[in-house]
Amino acid sequence: MLQLTAVLVAPAIGAVLYVVLHRRPGTMRVIDTIVFVALPLLIAWQVLPHVWLERQFGPLLAVGAGIGLLYLLERISETLARHTDNATIVLAVLAMVLHALLEGGAVLVGPSSVPFTSALVLHRVAVGLLVWWLLEPRHGVRGALAGVAAIIVATVIGALAGTELLPDEHAALEMYQAFISGSLLHVVLHQGRRDHRHGPGHAHG
Repeated sequence: MLQLTAVLVAPAIGAVLYVVLHRRPGTMRVIDTIVFVALPLLIAWQVLPHVWLERQFGPLLAVGAGIGLLYLLERISETLARHTDNATIVLAVLAMVLHALLEGGAVLVGPSSVPFTSALVLHRVAVGLLVWWLLEPRHGVRGALAGVAAIIVATVIGALAGTELLPDEHAALEMYQAFISGSLLHVVLHQGRRDHRHGPGHAHG
C-alpha cells in the first residue's frame, strides 16, 4: 500500500516541481533540460524492455516512424504541422493515461523492493512534470491539472481492477505507445522550446 501511495503522489510532485521552478527567474532552462533528458528515458522505460525481453524491434521502428511522420508533415506545411503537434500532445497524454491504468494494475503485484519503488516513483515524477510542461503553455493551468489528475485517477482505477486490466496480448498497444512516443519526442525537441520562451508571465488561467 505504501508503494501505491508513493506512485499516486509522484505525478503531483512532478507538477509541483514544474510550478516551483517556473516561478523562479532563469529556471526554465533547468525545466527544459529535465524534460529533454526525462522524455527519452521515459520512452526507453516503455520500449526497451519489450525489445530486450521479446527480441521484437517493431517498437523501435514505430518510434522512428512517429518522428519521421511529423518531420514530413513539417516539410509539407507549417500550419498542418502546428495542428498535428497539438493532436500529438493530446494523444501522448492519453497514451500516458493508458499506461498509468496498466501500471496501476501491475504495481500491487510487482516487486516491493526499494530500488524498484524508487525507480517507479522517479518515473512517475517525470511523467507528472512532462504532462504539466506539455499542457500548461497551450491549454492553461486547468488543462494541465486535468492531465495530471487523469494520470492519478487512471492509476487508482488500475489498482482497483488489479491484473484484470493487464492484456495477455498487447503488441498493438506497445506499437501505439511507441509511435506516439516518437511523435512526442519530435514535438518536444523541435517545438517545445517555442512554448516556453515567454517566461513566468505566460501562464494561462
